[in-house]
Amino acid sequence: MDMIVANMEQSRSNIDPNDLLIFAHVAELGSFSRAAEKMSLPKSTVSRRLAALEQRLGERLLLRTTRRQTLTEFGLQLLEHARQVASEVDAVSALSERRQAAPSGRLRVSMPSDFANLLLADSLAAFVAMHPGIALELDLSPRRVDLLGEGFDVAVRMGYLPDDGLLAARRLNVFSAGLYASSNYLREHGQPATPQELVHHQAVRLLGGNGEPVMWTLSQGDVRWEGVPPGRVTANAPELLIRLARAGAGIAAVPDYFALPDVRQGTLHRVLPGWHLPSHIASAVFPGRKLMPAKTRVFIDMLQTALGGVSTAVDHP
Repeated sequence: MDMIVANMEQSRSNIDPNDLLIFAHVAELGSFSRAAEKMSLPKSTVSRRLAALEQRLGERLLLRTTRRQTLTEFGLQLLEHARQVASEVDAVSALSERRQAAPSGRLRVSMPSDFANLLLADSLAAFVAMHPGIALELDLSPRRVDLLGEGFDVAVRMGYLPDDGLLAARRLNVFSAGLYASSNYLREHGQPATPQELVHHQAVRLLGGNGEPVMWTLSQGDVRWEGVPPGRVTANAPELLIRLARAGAGIAAVPDYFALPDVRQGTLHRVLPGWHLPSHIASAVFPGRKLMPAKTRVFIDMLQTALGGVSTAVDHP
């Protein structure tokens, strides 16, 4: 055993653990061909790698004849170490298979709060119930997180996505948008007939990343209007804008699907129904790794199921 340790100490920087794994399979299966088949390698590769291992160690591991192969004394002693390598590889494979079969671990997700509250609350609850091995951590702040730097697994983002070789994205849906106000507001202030009349109304406005209200861009066919209507309330959450509009604070520009429940209940009405705001693409963004963790995969699948089948347009008379 001392000789083994001395030889391995001398050559350990040059030993590939994969070669020990090959040796363990050849010794256990008693055949280069069977070992090659088990490892999905050409037989010539198995023979070459084993010969290279013997060269690095400075001793023969196997005595081979046309009919049989036997382990040398050194080979028998080294086999104990090679089996440990094989056992660790099997343990890692088993762990990977279990995680793929039953996704687990902490899953950090960033998404807009309005998405979580208005569109995904029921789906998120179902996801947690379906995957007890996943600890879901949601960041609903409006900031755009650094997925890699902050250790996030998935982010739901709206609109244009800049090119980033370290990240990948999957489109979830395209959300149309429009203007909405309450019945009380429209009774008191009237229904604007053209975008130009919006300057005589109050708006509850979305706060942009630059600290200024987001400009409204309305289109009807080839006709386009841009402007920022007056308003005394500005916020960075469409969910709050909908509530403020419902309470009569002014006209809000929000995604159609977010306003749909209030439209159906009659608490919100479409303003300038012939005019449309730009649509927004919703995407799931994640680290662009070749091997996606199972926990990330099942969450993105849930997002596509929950949002992909949503009809985002609202019909108006």
